[in-house]
Amino acid sequence: MNRLKTLTNGLIRENPVLVLMIGLCPLLAVSNNAINALGMGIAATFVLICSNVVISLIRGVIPDQIRIPVFIVVISTFVTIIDLMMASYLPPLHKSLGIFVPLIVVNCIILGRGEAFAYRNRVFDALLDGIGMGVGFTLVIVLIGIIREVSGNGTIFGSARFIAHPAMIMILPPGAFITIGSLMGILNWTRNRQSEKDMIKKEEKE
Repeated sequence: MNRLKTLTNGLIRENPVLVLMIGLCPLLAVSNNAINALGMGIAATFVLICSNVVISLIRGVIPDQIRIPVFIVVISTFVTIIDLMMASYLPPLHKSLGIFVPLIVVNCIILGRGEAFAYRNRVFDALLDGIGMGVGFTLVIVLIGIIREVSGNGTIFGSARFIAHPAMIMILPPGAFITIGSLMGILNWTRNRQSEKDMIKKEEKE
């Protein structure tokens, strides 16, 4: 297995948000500012990496018939850990994220990677997949958070306001759909352009 590809798949080629379009519920709900987005990204990445590693470690002893309940128990363990850590050391962020930290248990990215990858691959590969997918998710949610906070509130990471008349719709639910839809459109346009260029080069060589 190409381990570099495994590590980088989640960044662009198989980005869980912009390409696979999973895990959108918490992303849309908490990305109204960059701080919340970064906190959710880090929490989800921690759970994804740890659960991937543990699932891969115990995959040989998990009966196939009960693998999903086992995955959920593993995931919920790490969600509880990060939830308690945030409550202890980052109470304002924990309060701001609210119910969406415990809801990481049912995040499709976490369960999906456990089922599709960690359960079928070795520990190190599962670790790389968790890192790649987690970083890809975090980059996108932080980017969305920055765009929405800047355009909707005129601040960035809670700094002093530098836009006099922000578009408040961007920090409301419609702003989340507008932002993620725009990013998906840009990514698809870029990929289509690259595909056209590759096709032209191939025809020229022939």
